[in-house]
Amino acid sequence: MLGFLFNAKEVQELEYLLKRELEEMLLDFSDKRIDYLVKRAMEERYSIMFRMYARIASPNELSKYVRRRKLGEEHFT
Repeated sequence: MLGFLFNAKEVQELEYLLKRELEEMLLDFSDKRIDYLVKRAMEERYSIMFRMYARIASPNELSKYVRRRKLGEEHFT
């Protein structure tokens, strides 16, 4: 495990980067052209990024990035 100390400006930048990456992945999950295996790898990466964001975001902000699965969609974990 690694530990980091960030100042307020660095936390804002990290939050911005994580939010943009999570938003991009959410859009990519709905893209039918992306292969199943690629989406499976994306799911793992999304989970890691989401947990990182959860450490610095408020519950209200975090709820915007919770994955909502469609009925019948296979779970990749």
